[in-house]
Amino acid sequence: MKNKIYFKLLSVFTLLVLFSCEPFMDENPESSINLPPDASEMDFSITLGDDDYHYKVELVSPNVSGVYVVTFDLGNGSVVKEESATAYYPMPGDYNITMTITTNGGSTSISKIHTTTATDYSIFTDEKYVALSGGATASQGKTWVVDSLTLGHFGIGPAGGNWPEWWAASALQKTNSGAYDDEFVFNINGFSFEFNNNGDSYVKDYRKDNPNYSNPVELYGEPDCKVDYTPASATWSIVTKDDGDYIVITSETPAFFGFDYGAVGGEYRIEELSENFLHLSCIGGDGNRWYNKLIPAGYERPSIEWEFAVTEGAEVNSYDVSLNIVNVPVGESIEKFVVDFGDGNVVETADANEVISVTYMRAGTYVVTVTATTSLGDLVKTTSVVVANHHPDYEEFILNEIIMYADFSEVTLAPVNGENCSVAVVDNPDRTYPNKSAKVGFYSKTDNEWANANMKLPSGYRFDLRQKSVIKLKVFGKAGDVVLLKFENTDRGGNAWQTGAELTYTIQQDNTWEVVEYDFAGVGAGWDWTGDQFTSDITTDDRFNNGFYDIIRIMLNPGNGSGTHEFYFDELAGPHVEGIKSASIK
Repeated sequence: MKNKIYFKLLSVFTLLVLFSCEPFMDENPESSINLPPDASEMDFSITLGDDDYHYKVELVSPNVSGVYVVTFDLGNGSVVKEESATAYYPMPGDYNITMTITTNGGSTSISKIHTTTATDYSIFTDEKYVALSGGATASQGKTWVVDSLTLGHFGIGPAGGNWPEWWAASALQKTNSGAYDDEFVFNINGFSFEFNNNGDSYVKDYRKDNPNYSNPVELYGEPDCKVDYTPASATWSIVTKDDGDYIVITSETPAFFGFDYGAVGGEYRIEELSENFLHLSCIGGDGNRWYNKLIPAGYERPSIEWEFAVTEGAEVNSYDVSLNIVNVPVGESIEKFVVDFGDGNVVETADANEVISVTYMRAGTYVVTVTATTSLGDLVKTTSVVVANHHPDYEEFILNEIIMYADFSEVTLAPVNGENCSVAVVDNPDRTYPNKSAKVGFYSKTDNEWANANMKLPSGYRFDLRQKSVIKLKVFGKAGDVVLLKFENTDRGGNAWQTGAELTYTIQQDNTWEVVEYDFAGVGAGWDWTGDQFTSDITTDDRFNNGFYDIIRIMLNPGNGSGTHEFYFDELAGPHVEGIKSASIK
C-alpha cells in the first residue's frame, strides 16, 4: 500500500514539473534554446536594509521563467546565486553591483554603481574580522599558513558532515607538494586577499586541467598533482548563512588554502576562527566536503609534554612501564596511551597513573613504543629493553612447516619495505592460476644497483633453517630479468652484506606468474678472505642456521644501476620463525 501511494505522489509531482514551467523561449516554436533576456529588459533594485551598511538587492525585471540562474556580484567580494541578496558595505565607496541572468542559451549582465558614505566602525572590533585579518591596526594584513604538523590539516568527508571522517592528512603527509610554503594574507583594507604560493600549488586530479595551471606532476603514486601556477589578486568577505559564517574568496583565478579542491562559489564555511586557529570546510568540485586547518605564520603550537619509563619488575623477565604527564596546555587533551612491548603484547589505557607490566618469555632486544593519542595528533616515543635470557618457563617450539610471511592481501609476518626503491601494494595484474590474489607487491628501482625489497624480523627473532631450507616466492615480470633473494644479519650494520647467502632466479616468460623455490641447502655464506666467519652450508652450520639471520632481501637485476627495473611479487613464504606467535591477519 505504501508503495502505491509513493508512486501516485511521484506521478503527480512529475506532472506538476512538466506543466508548471513556461521557459523563456525564442520566437521560433521549434527552438529548444532558452534565450536570456535582453539587457534593456533587465533591472534590479537597491534598497536600504536594517541599517546604513546593509542593502537589499533584488531582481525587478523581467519575469524570467524556465530554467535560469540569477547571479548578483555585490561588488564587495560576495557573489550570490539568488533573485535577491543582502549586501554589506561597511566602508564608504563606489560598489559596482552586477546582475547576470544565465540560461542554456547564454547569459546577459547589467551593472549599477552603488555609492555609500557611511562607515560601520564596529567591523574594526568585530571578533571575526579582527581574528581573520588582524583588524585596522594590521596595515599589512594577517598571514596564515597550512597547519602542516596537525592531523587533519587537509581532509574529506560527506557533504553533510562536519569532520573529515573519510581521510585526514597526518603531519607533513603532503611534503614537497607545494602546499606547505603557501601564504594567505587577509587585509581589512580593501578586503584584499593575497595568495602567495611561491610558483607552485597542489591540486586535486579533477582540477589539474584548469587553464591557469601548467606542468602537472602526480605525487605519492596518486592522481593529485603539483602544478606551476601564479595566482591573481583577490578579495574576501564574510557572509552569514543558515548553517554558519562563510569566507567568500572572489578571484579571476583559483584561490584556495594549500590544496585546490575546487571550492564551489569560492565559499569556505568557518568551522573555527580564533586568534591562532582557522578551520574551514567547503564543498569541492567532486561534491564532497573538504577541510583545511590554518595557523598564523610563525605561530608555534603549544606542545603536550609527557614522559615514560621502563623499569625491571619484581618477577623474572618482567618490566613495568610508568607514565608521567608533564604539561597539557589549556584547550588540549590526552585521550589514551597505547603501549606496544615489541613482543606482540599491546596494552591500552586512559589512566596515566596506571603501571603497565609485561613478562618477556624469550631473550632478545625489544623496542617498547608508547603512543599518546592527543588533541594534537598521535605523539610517539620509544625505548629499548634488553632481555638477556629466556624465561625459565619458556619452551622452544618450531614447526617443521613452510609458513606464509607476506601475501599483501591477508597475512603479514613483518612489514615488507623498500630500500632505495619503491615497494607498493597494488592490484594483481593477472588474477589467474597460479596466483589469484587480489593484491600483490610491486617493486620499482631507477638507477640503483642494489635497491631491494626487504622483510626484517622483529628484534629478538631469527630465521631457523635447521628443518626447512626453502624460501618460496611468486614473480611476474619480464623474461630474462633476474630476481635475487638473500639472507643477511643486520647486527653487522654496514657490513651486513659480508654475512649474505644468496640465490638467483631468471624469469622465464613475460608477464606470467611463476612459482620460485630458493633452496639454501648447500649454499655458503660469509667471505673467507675477510677473516670473519665463513661457512660452505648455512643450513648445517650451527653458527648460521639458527639465531643468526634476521632479514630477507629481494633484488631485481642486481648490479645493474642504469634505467628503471620493475616486477610484481607475492606470497613470500619460508621456514617457521620460532617465537613469533602468528602473522597479523588483515
